[in-house]
Amino acid sequence: MIDLRILQQQKAQIQQNIDNRFMNVSVDTVIALQEQRSTLIQEVDALRKQRNDNAKKMKSRLSTEERTALIEEGKQLKRDIADKEELLRRVESSYLTEAKRIPNFAHPDAPVGKEDKDNLEIRTWGTVPSFSFTAKDHVEIGQDLDLIDFDTAAKVSGAKFYYLKNAAVLLELALERYALDILRTHGFTLTITPDIAKEEVLEGIGFNPRGTESNIYALEGTGTCLVGTAEITLGGYHADTIFSTDQLPIRMAGLSHCFRKEAGAAGQYSKGLYRVHQFSKVEMFVYALPEDSDRIHEELLGIEEEIFQGLQIPYRIVDTCTGDLGAPAYRKFDIEAWMPGRGDGGAWGEVTSTSNCTDYQARRLQVRFKDDQGAIHYVHLLNGTAIAVSRAIVAILENFQQEDGSITIPAALQPYMGMDRITRESR
Repeated sequence: MIDLRILQQQKAQIQQNIDNRFMNVSVDTVIALQEQRSTLIQEVDALRKQRNDNAKKMKSRLSTEERTALIEEGKQLKRDIADKEELLRRVESSYLTEAKRIPNFAHPDAPVGKEDKDNLEIRTWGTVPSFSFTAKDHVEIGQDLDLIDFDTAAKVSGAKFYYLKNAAVLLELALERYALDILRTHGFTLTITPDIAKEEVLEGIGFNPRGTESNIYALEGTGTCLVGTAEITLGGYHADTIFSTDQLPIRMAGLSHCFRKEAGAAGQYSKGLYRVHQFSKVEMFVYALPEDSDRIHEELLGIEEEIFQGLQIPYRIVDTCTGDLGAPAYRKFDIEAWMPGRGDGGAWGEVTSTSNCTDYQARRLQVRFKDDQGAIHYVHLLNGTAIAVSRAIVAILENFQQEDGSITIPAALQPYMGMDRITRESR
């Protein structure tokens, strides 16, 4: 949530930012609700004062008629206060609901645009592979090598679920351990997080746990949801905390399953493992001082590059356009790996993202710090994907496929897997 005290002073800038993000939120509506809420608070306070004055008068020496009149006045004040408080409750609920829809400010250098094509390519790394044979996509490779079973998973769990089998199981575990070992060297505290979080934590991070547009699986009657990312559980870890400046930054890494209702539209860009309802991911999360967050954002991007360079997977980095940032993000960088089986002849596909969310999430979660003068401020929160396992598997299977149908294992993963090649006989 943005600082709601600035709504009126920065109305034009806030509305322009909303428009640049192609979101349908009216600042005028939020301001009107804010003013109505303020008026109602004053009216409720005035009525309560009248009730207190009435109670004081009742302690005086009064005639029967005066006491009867005060009793009736007290009853009416009680009814008026109840009605006004109920109206205030409804207005306050509407106000907060609308205010939470206002996105974070976007970085001034974030490209203005609505779709992936509007993202700005920053740089590329590696060499796109050239094959002397017709390259397969990961779905065909997975079937040929008995690594992935979509059909049985669809029968058991539904569409967009899958079984990993044989060497693919080892590949998933190797990717997780490889990423975690790199994060240890960068001073991250390693965690395996819960796969369930309370709705108020999801809302604090900026996810909508309810409604037809929600991408989250809500657990009916529990007030909890399956998490779409460990960003949720890592962000909730220090909710309602006040740090000292010397405690920051705090770097955390979380391994979790991720559950998402919307697995993408049908088509070649969403096929197979690229968009699924459940996958495993190692997530980075940082609590930082405001003056450090831009630098740390670059550090997170650098770690993501280190991971994918170690895997020898060619990629490009894009500065995400305003329409694709997501409400909490101030700025977001994506790494898109080259996927030879994607589209006609290969294409880039997102494998990681890292976002600086400034104080937007911290304001809802009440994560703050006390400066050297004793003043309280909100921390800045950042997140980044170390490894989204399913998409990393896509990139490895497609980039390292061989003419004989086998898959060579990136050297960085061979110690974890105990093999240098995946064949049909690999177990």
